[in-house]
Amino acid sequence: MLVTFKSKAAGEVTMYQIHARRLLDLLHKDVTRGVITAEETGHALAVLEAQVAASRLHPASDELEHDVHAHHGDEGNDSGHEPTTAVSFSARAYPLMEMLRAAHASKNDILWGV
Repeated sequence: MLVTFKSKAAGEVTMYQIHARRLLDLLHKDVTRGVITAEETGHALAVLEAQVAASRLHPASDELEHDVHAHHGDEGNDSGHEPTTAVSFSARAYPLMEMLRAAHASKNDILWGV
């Protein structure tokens, strides 16, 4: 399922619900429908920036490495699939953070699920 964030301040941002949930959980927001008011945008941006900074301090976990090896096998046989590339938290958060910056500057809300 997809979540599409909308604001008058920026173009729409669409992401998978599983990735949106991680961001919205940090902001104590429901993933199915909600709003980040113009007044909340500064705080929301600060929370996400702090989480991005924290995520950059830690290398990929052993669990992720294990999942990659389990998918590809011990010999690296991926059955013709493209190589697995991990997408960082900061890369996933970036589009919403840019929307938050624009919404904060222009004093607009961000909505989703409506």
